[in-house]
Amino acid sequence: MSPTRRILVIVTSTGEYETVGYRTGLWLGELTHFYDVAEQAGYEITIASIDGGPVPLDPESLAHGVLGDLGTDKRYTDRRFMDKLKDTMAVSEADAEDYDAIYLTGGHGTMFDFHQTPALGALIARFHDTGRIVSAVCHGPCGFLDVTLSSGEPLVKGRNVTGFSWQEEELAQRANAVPYSLEDRLKELGASYTTAEKPFAPHIVEDDRLITGQNPGSAKGVAEAVVRRLG
Repeated sequence: MSPTRRILVIVTSTGEYETVGYRTGLWLGELTHFYDVAEQAGYEITIASIDGGPVPLDPESLAHGVLGDLGTDKRYTDRRFMDKLKDTMAVSEADAEDYDAIYLTGGHGTMFDFHQTPALGALIARFHDTGRIVSAVCHGPCGFLDVTLSSGEPLVKGRNVTGFSWQEEELAQRANAVPYSLEDRLKELGASYTTAEKPFAPHIVEDDRLITGQNPGSAKGVAEAVVRRLG
């Protein structure tokens, strides 16, 4: 596989929970932290959403104390950058052969649309089956739940992974709002799931070309791991 120096980033199209009134969407920092590292390393980033078009943003990711984390506020005030989220490509239009790696961002919206989109599952499987890097952070691994490889096995079976923990869901006061436990679903598929010693502490797991981060604070580390492996 010759390097294209392009990375495909996947974001949610879901802007609200199904059973409660909370708004949700992309957790902005999980995009910007990854984007900053990959762009500095010379990669071109394409953003695709489940449905295409505008991307909803989780309002909590725009809170003043959160925006200042690792320069997300600079991206939020950058009109050209934010305009990238106004009209995104649909996942169904993406071709794995055009990219070196795929990265799935989080935000609770992913719990509702990442695992119910056959086009995303097929795309992720294609990335992995063709020797490309598959990565995700926080709730992004929801996109792995329906991925079956050409071998017939689930992507995460027997693999070392992480993702947003149930303890973190409880601390975020979303345990009664989310449709399932990502932690439990990954374990049920046969994944070896681990977490940081403390909730919300950065935690990155690398298993060959499968790279995952536990929470929003792990996005930068996932990007660094992806860039290092591509290097």
